[in-house]
Amino acid sequence: MTTATIQTIDTPDGPFTILVDDAQRVLASGWTPDADRILGRLRPADRPSAVREGRTDAAAAALAYYGGDLSAIDAVAVSQQGTDMQRTGWEALRRIEAGHPLTYAEFAVELGSPSAVRAAASICARNAPALFVPCHRVLRTGGGLGGFAWGLEVKRALLEREAGVPALV
Repeated sequence: MTTATIQTIDTPDGPFTILVDDAQRVLASGWTPDADRILGRLRPADRPSAVREGRTDAAAAALAYYGGDLSAIDAVAVSQQGTDMQRTGWEALRRIEAGHPLTYAEFAVELGSPSAVRAAASICARNAPALFVPCHRVLRTGGGLGGFAWGLEVKRALLEREAGVPALV
């Protein structure tokens, strides 16, 4: 039986919920107060059998990020289950610096597969620990936002915050 802890904090972009395992590694997170929506980001086999409300170490990092320390999320441990290519992609997402987004094509190059633009987009779409694995830092060619599980308004606000541009709410 695996257990996990869930915590929701208030952010300028709305309620942000974080699910961590017993080692305080982020399993999933996103801008919703709905625990079921967070759990739904995980494959059924990877979902904990029990979830309790409590404090998470990752919440302090998220609050520091929102307080202006954009690197606060970088050292937060995450745990993601997927294919070798997905895990490689999620690790590559963590290396994208705040304020320096890539296009899906550039991200595919980072993965060593320049023609795998759709695979690069799929890696972003299947990223469960949003913010801590910053898939929001990948854009369409030409700078269009593309998709984001938590809404384009949140993605835009994150990118503007990271670029040093105040987000309009």
